[in-house]
Amino acid sequence: MTPTYFRAFAGYNAWANGRLYRAAGTLTPEALAQHRPAAYFRSILGTLNHLVVADRIWMHRFEGCGPQHSRLADQPFPRFCDLLAVRQAEDERIRAYIDGLDQARLDGDLVYRTLRGQEIVQPLWQALAHFFNHQTHHRGQAHALLKEAGLEPPELDLLLYQRAPQTA
Repeated sequence: MTPTYFRAFAGYNAWANGRLYRAAGTLTPEALAQHRPAAYFRSILGTLNHLVVADRIWMHRFEGCGPQHSRLADQPFPRFCDLLAVRQAEDERIRAYIDGLDQARLDGDLVYRTLRGQEIVQPLWQALAHFFNHQTHHRGQAHALLKEAGLEPPELDLLLYQRAPQTA
């Protein structure tokens, strides 16, 4: 795994989040918060909150600073407009962090504690691979929930992003 590989995923992450949030933003606050049986985090809004919370937990582990959460099910942003602003800021934070990595750092160990207090030591590249895979997993859930809410959700395929003209 190389810095270039992770820069591509940081770009894809921001692109996919932008598309997903544009679609979600067309729903009413009630539709966003509506309990959906297929939603592990109760609703579209809950699922999107989980992604921000998990990203912040991981970014705190990576950087050693920033907002911290103690529960994966926290829903600190009940209003979509607030969640959108935080999502955009986190995507920029992720890109900036990834842009600062070199191969030696990627190959080095990350030492952190789980939410249950267990110390983990693993190569940074492995933690980053999980980080981006986790986002893709829950974006897929949110995508399905948008369909359940009556929307035609946007395509989020990595290949679509890779084929699109990239702007730096």
